[in-house]
Amino acid sequence: MSAYVINLVYLMLSVALLLGFIRLAKGPSLPDRVVALELVASIVAGMVGVHAIYTGVSSFLDVAIVLALTAFLAAIGFARFLERGGPRDD
Repeated sequence: MSAYVINLVYLMLSVALLLGFIRLAKGPSLPDRVVALELVASIVAGMVGVHAIYTGVSSFLDVAIVLALTAFLAAIGFARFLERGGPRDD
């Protein structure tokens, strides 16, 4: 794959990561911050996947899968916490 395409993908993912961090910091409510945290984790997993494609090392895909699954389980835990009446500011 062309290095130009890889660099463009890295740039787009970096911009998305920056916007996700802004939403994470400025989120108006706790559920918005939880969604932003899930987005940031998904973008990082995507970056690891792109790096696996770029380097040709397939074990990085395992890292991306584990990261995505861990982020999903964390989001489920936060959602259950909020459902049970955790602190909310909205």
